[in-house]
Amino acid sequence: MLQKIAVVLMEDVALFEFGVLAEVFGLDRTDDGVPAFDFKVCSTTPGVPMETSSHSQVIAPYGLEELEDADLIGIPATTWRHEYDERILDALRRAEARGAILLTVCSGAFVLGTAGLLDGRACTTHWRYIDKFMAQFPTAKIDPDVLFVDDGNIITSAGTAAGIDACLHLVRRELGSAVATRIARRMVVPPQRDGGQRQYVEVPVPECSAESLQPVLNWMIGNLTTEHTVPALARRAQMSERTFARRFVAETGTTPLKWVTTQRVLRARTLLEQTRMGIEQIATESGFGTAALLRHHFRRVVGVPPQDYRRTFQTAG
Repeated sequence: MLQKIAVVLMEDVALFEFGVLAEVFGLDRTDDGVPAFDFKVCSTTPGVPMETSSHSQVIAPYGLEELEDADLIGIPATTWRHEYDERILDALRRAEARGAILLTVCSGAFVLGTAGLLDGRACTTHWRYIDKFMAQFPTAKIDPDVLFVDDGNIITSAGTAAGIDACLHLVRRELGSAVATRIARRMVVPPQRDGGQRQYVEVPVPECSAESLQPVLNWMIGNLTTEHTVPALARRAQMSERTFARRFVAETGTTPLKWVTTQRVLRARTLLEQTRMGIEQIATESGFGTAALLRHHFRRVVGVPPQDYRRTFQTAG
């Protein structure tokens, strides 16, 4: 059961991510049938103002001793750094060893990683920090596509609002869907979101590491409705098929088929965001030909169906 919840604040704490934990666990909603939580906001310097990442200050009224018997410890995002206060890391290690639940929001996962608590564990963090996270914690089993990862007593979430999803998931897991739905209704958010964070990742048009294929790539992007074969592309590049295929992989990191499929998905994303074209027309304009092929490749690359993506991101009037 979730009864005592402790949130650890550090210098440069992100207010929104801290607010997510406070909104889900720190408000008294007993009038709506939600159990009361003993909510403690803690730091190494209780009562002393600390800087946030948004040019303001917060004060944690409690010290780290409150972590010793907490059922859940929340770690909101903070500015990334190479080292974190060893007193906090030790408290988190003790909490994990006794079976407490640890939940991170956004870059809070770096704190658990630094404590050695994500070695060999499934986890996630904000998509912008995935490469840095993998380099710093190579044994962690990072999933870059999901909104959160539930790995038993450790729950990690992706960026910012994904912390809401992780918190509500934990409430649902520990206290039941009725309680989670009541909290979600009061927060005016869906009790469970579809899809993962892939749909929020801005994917740039990839460039070559050399000049030799850039004109061919530019032509392919300008002619996505054309059927692209290795023989035809090799002729355009004035190379043998074998040389072209080998150089394409060397300079783009993928095969011509996968590369052009990604470009077609990017084109479909733009059309879904900026136009009111129907799915069949978008499939034609982006080079997939049929709505079925568009849906298949779009969901594989982006993580959600085209129509769900449009509902979230469309900007056309």
